[in-house]
Amino acid sequence: MASPEPSAVGAGAGGESGSQAAAVEPIRMPTVEEIKGQDIWNNCAVRSVVSGVMGGGLGVLMGLFFGALENPIMAEEMTARQQIVYTAKQMGSRSISNAKTFAVMGLIFSAAECVIEKARAKHDTTNTAVAGCVTGGALAVKGGPKATCVGCAGFAAFSVAIEKFFDRHT
Repeated sequence: MASPEPSAVGAGAGGESGSQAAAVEPIRMPTVEEIKGQDIWNNCAVRSVVSGVMGGGLGVLMGLFFGALENPIMAEEMTARQQIVYTAKQMGSRSISNAKTFAVMGLIFSAAECVIEKARAKHDTTNTAVAGCVTGGALAVKGGPKATCVGCAGFAAFSVAIEKFFDRHT
């Protein structure tokens, strides 16, 4: 809210000053470029691919970090050069593995959430829970039906907890 200027105060109760700022901002209509950008981002395929790429990038960074923390078993018998080579190989293999996992996780979760949101025409925590269940179940499907159910429940609970923590749906 803008405070009245001294000239507006002196004008009296009925007088408005032309230099006083408007109390209500006018609504700004989105430009054509903004509308096109929103249309592109609302496409589930685009969202899923972007989430997969970002998940892969996160996986690479986590793989580099956790691969560097891994110590060789025979560290006292290895030279410094051997330890560096071993650590670099561990970082590389861990990065590739984590990148694949996080890329698939991001792609599945984003695709599931987007499709569910469009089908239900609602943006709420239920979408997150169902997408988490689909993602957890899909990642654990190789372990059998019990692992799939545990993965579904665990990832759904984790997704809802993160959703509540960030409080996106108020």
